Amino acid sequence: MPDDEIIANHFRRSLDVLARAAAEPEFGAAVLAIAQAVEKSLRAGGKVMLAGNGGSAADAQHIAGEFLSRLRFDRHPLPAIALTTDSSVLTAVGNDYGYEQVFERQLRGLGRRGDVFIGISTSGKSPNVLATLRAARELGIATVGFTGNSPGAAAMLPLCELVLAAPSDDTPLIQQVHITAAHAICEIVERNLFKK
Repeated sequence: MPDDEIIANHFRRSLDVLARAAAEPEFGAAVLAIAQAVEKSLRAGGKVMLAGNGGSAADAQHIAGEFLSRLRFDRHPLPAIALTTDSSVLTAVGNDYGYEQVFERQLRGLGRRGDVFIGISTSGKSPNVLATLRAARELGIATVGFTGNSPGAAAMLPLCELVLAAPSDDTPLIQQVHITAAHAICEIVERNLFKK
């Protein structure tokens, strides 16, 4: 396939998956429900914690940045923590307890009842994300899963109160849907909390 066709094909597939997500009433309802859960937590003095691996780690950091900094307008910062950023903590926990606990241990130390944990796994099978979702449920932390629609994503469903499942099994496309939906969630929360 020539390079220009690779580019065109990628954009066609990207447009298609975003259009499918936008057309699914269940997907839109999930985005709204997640925004409402985050807003409820923040209003009550809670915080948002996020984690994922690879590109999903970058998405966790991106989303935390939108809450802490700003999305559409200047306003008070909102408490959000990406559990993917502290290399000393990640390597200490990974070395002492195993990679499957790198997020769980942080959540147990930082999380409180009423917070929200967003676990991002395009496959739905990431052991460290699943372990953290289990811990969040034990602690009374609201559990949200961002995933795709591959068969493996079913592992995440019983651990999550709310699930945002991108209508794709292709990792790059799932990630595009996740960050687009996250921007919508951030905008709803920002506008509702600050009345803009």
